[in-house]
Amino acid sequence: MATKPGVLTDWPWKSLGNFKYMILAPWVVHSIYSFTVKSENERDFTNFLIFPSIIFRYLHSQIWISVSRYQTAKGNKKIVDKPIEFHQVDRETNWDDQIIMYGIMSYFASMLVPWASKFPIWRTDGVVLTMLLHAGPVEFLYYWFHRALHHHYLYSRYHSHHHSSLVTQPITSVIHPFAEVMVYLMLFAIPPAVVVLSGRASVVALYSYMFYVDFMNNMGHCNFEILPKFIFSIFPPLKYIIYTPSYHSLHHTQFRTNYSLFMPFYDYIYDTIDKSSDSLYETSLEKPQEFPTLVHLTHFTTPASIYHLRLGFASFASRPLTCTPSYVAILSPFTYLFTVLVSLFGRVFVSERNIVNNVVSQTWIIPRYKTQYLRKWESRAINRFIEEAILEADAMGCKVLSLGLLNQIVVLNEEEHGIPGLQTEHVDISKRYEQKIWLIGDDITENEQLKAPKGTLFIPFTQFPPKRVRKDCFYHVTPAMLTPNSLQNLDSCENWIPRRAMSAWRVAGIIHSLEDWKVHECGSYIFNMDKIWEASLHHGFYPLSLPN
Repeated sequence: MATKPGVLTDWPWKSLGNFKYMILAPWVVHSIYSFTVKSENERDFTNFLIFPSIIFRYLHSQIWISVSRYQTAKGNKKIVDKPIEFHQVDRETNWDDQIIMYGIMSYFASMLVPWASKFPIWRTDGVVLTMLLHAGPVEFLYYWFHRALHHHYLYSRYHSHHHSSLVTQPITSVIHPFAEVMVYLMLFAIPPAVVVLSGRASVVALYSYMFYVDFMNNMGHCNFEILPKFIFSIFPPLKYIIYTPSYHSLHHTQFRTNYSLFMPFYDYIYDTIDKSSDSLYETSLEKPQEFPTLVHLTHFTTPASIYHLRLGFASFASRPLTCTPSYVAILSPFTYLFTVLVSLFGRVFVSERNIVNNVVSQTWIIPRYKTQYLRKWESRAINRFIEEAILEADAMGCKVLSLGLLNQIVVLNEEEHGIPGLQTEHVDISKRYEQKIWLIGDDITENEQLKAPKGTLFIPFTQFPPKRVRKDCFYHVTPAMLTPNSLQNLDSCENWIPRRAMSAWRVAGIIHSLEDWKVHECGSYIFNMDKIWEASLHHGFYPLSLPN
């Protein structure tokens, strides 16, 4: 929120949650029905395209989100090297509100304005007029409105909400209070409204302009440099008519410079250009590739876990995978198509990058699914990808670590740090069902859980949590530790683990690198358990005690 929220800050459908999409349902149904039942001469193709354009805008933004987060994970050409935190992810979850508002305005215009229907595919004069109207009135009015938003009165009540994101990502571009977005939509409506009212509108002019605005907005907030230097060398005046991500990033860090929308020439005209714009652009392009200190290998779990990747749906990935959102069921055809494509063409890719005390840890995803009932051919495929990943990481000069020992240490030391429900002085391993503390693996059955006495605490020591059969018992999360505040770029949850926590597998690798240990677990050899535990606490990693 803004520091002093003004009137019309919240969106009118905020209380609806995910049901806000139903607002568009009557118009979508009417549009599809009319296009289907009417004769070819009566069909309004322009109205019919509104819903596909809404879907396209979602997909376009999601592609930018995934590409931007992938570049952040790799650490290539970053402009601002600071972390994105959970509070920013939460604040930016309503990035799709402006798409819903676009849909409402488009359907209203199509139904109420006699000229806003049945446009031809192409009109040259309409395309040229759209370009001129954007370069003139839209850019000019936006520039002065943007400067007004930085006046302390409007800034504190509205625009500070947008500037809360010092480190931008593509969807940051549309994170504004409701009143501010309505002004932007009115500005961007100038070219479409003029070409429609003048009778020069075409499908290409309208939807290409929408794509242009989205593309430039997303590019300007992606936090990595994307435009190559040679295009400005070939045509030097281009620097006045197209901005770069580093150009707009300076506005988010300096606040009083680079106010222009997409065309910097107004900043040059009114002398609000940041003098370091060119140097930051060149510096961002020339940043050397960053190599990780260590690599953590993991893989997909359930088919729907692809949406829980940091590279996927940011808001979904920022919460533990305890329940599957309803929209995932709608996406099930794509989910299983992706499963097939991954099995045929998948390769290891970078998903996340964490930094703590100069140790750079990358998480690499093996494109295979590992379930509790893993088939032999899947196991062989995972092992093959692990071998390839180790060779690639070795060529980069970094370690690949997966130390399972810390799982045991975390479980054995949980009692010392006070798990609710533990009353004994130590955990006694037993095969008798009357025990009320159970250390369980992947192979525990539902029948075995039913034999446990009421109030039993199930503590898993493997990657997968057990299926929750008993409502009168407690289930602990899989082995994990809370991370120190110094650990950066942790803005997503790892499968079923809560926020700001990390699985013992990953913690073990980080501790190994922080301590610069030269030993490895192998065969019957086990590294000193007390030393590993003390090192974890020393670096700020603490046990996670969350049975429920």
